Amino acid sequence: MQTLPTLAIAPAQVVRGSALIPDLFNLLQRSRLISDPTSPVFLITGTHSGAALGQFLSVDQPQITPKISWAEPITECSSQNLANLQQQAQAQNAQIIIGAGGGKVLDAAKLVAANLGLPVVTIPTSAATCAAWTALSNVYSDLGAFDHDVSLARCPDLLLVDYDLIATAPSRTLASGIGDAIAKWYEASVSSGSSDRTMVIGAVQQARVLRDILLQKSVAALEQPGSPVWREVVDACICLAGVIGGLGGAECRTVAAHAVHNGLTHLPECHLWHGEKVAFGILVQLRLEEMQGNQLAATARQQLLKFYDQIGLPQSLQALGLGDISLNQLTKAAEIACAPGSDLHRLPFRVSEEQLLAAMVSTTAVLVK
Repeated sequence: MQTLPTLAIAPAQVVRGSALIPDLFNLLQRSRLISDPTSPVFLITGTHSGAALGQFLSVDQPQITPKISWAEPITECSSQNLANLQQQAQAQNAQIIIGAGGGKVLDAAKLVAANLGLPVVTIPTSAATCAAWTALSNVYSDLGAFDHDVSLARCPDLLLVDYDLIATAPSRTLASGIGDAIAKWYEASVSSGSSDRTMVIGAVQQARVLRDILLQKSVAALEQPGSPVWREVVDACICLAGVIGGLGGAECRTVAAHAVHNGLTHLPECHLWHGEKVAFGILVQLRLEEMQGNQLAATARQQLLKFYDQIGLPQSLQALGLGDISLNQLTKAAEIACAPGSDLHRLPFRVSEEQLLAAMVSTTAVLVK
């Protein structure tokens, strides 16, 4: 009997709305994640996300004040930070892990909880990634260079999308999330190949729908924070993007766009956010496909260049802050992106470091018909 891979499709529970954080502990009890109001809760945040959460989270809620321990804020989901967080959680006898922050904070919380066999709650403080949804954690160096990813057995036990909290994040975080989310179509449509599996087909079609939603609604969402269309785009970046990887599994994962991101994280000069690097990586992937004679990829790249201009995503090395970088430095990023085992090799053709470098420097090339 053939056994198909086990899919971790979605969080066990997803709650979306306003004023969720002030009611956090009631939500935990109603979700049966804590039964005793004094259950030790271990909260992982970042510096900025912790401050944002603190504006909404009151420890003086009547009769429902669990024993909550705040971890030292982190900026990276690194091996050292993970070890420290795990040690802190064990010292506090934590019964549940809560991660509140951006992608690296949420990835750290998921991985610590998995290592300790504890339930985990994710609370995104922006819509910059779909990390709050997925059964995956990316691990970086202490300086922010991508190291490896870890597949988890399940998605979070509870995901809370509090629009009031997310609305406090800079608009740039949503633009970054749009860049990360729209990559689902350009990568999943390639990595899925000609799969005839129903779940994979469904995931790829969801990726197409996600792309169309973002192309149609992102400009209005960024112009109208807190509006219904803004909420739709927030949901698209956090939830729908997560569904695609859950449904499609390994066949609908990252390709060249994320491989380029991974390489760029090894360049200290590139300080942009995850989704901004991924957005640039999409242009590089399409340029690689175009160099193979794919005119549809060329048209798609031109469409994205106009879209990026509208919402403020980087279109070139100059926009990444790498206009003055040396060829040797850029080669380092290309080497990492092309390393054995890289997701770049999910492309249906071979790519050399020289070809990748050429694509990286020519993302804004004019389409010649």
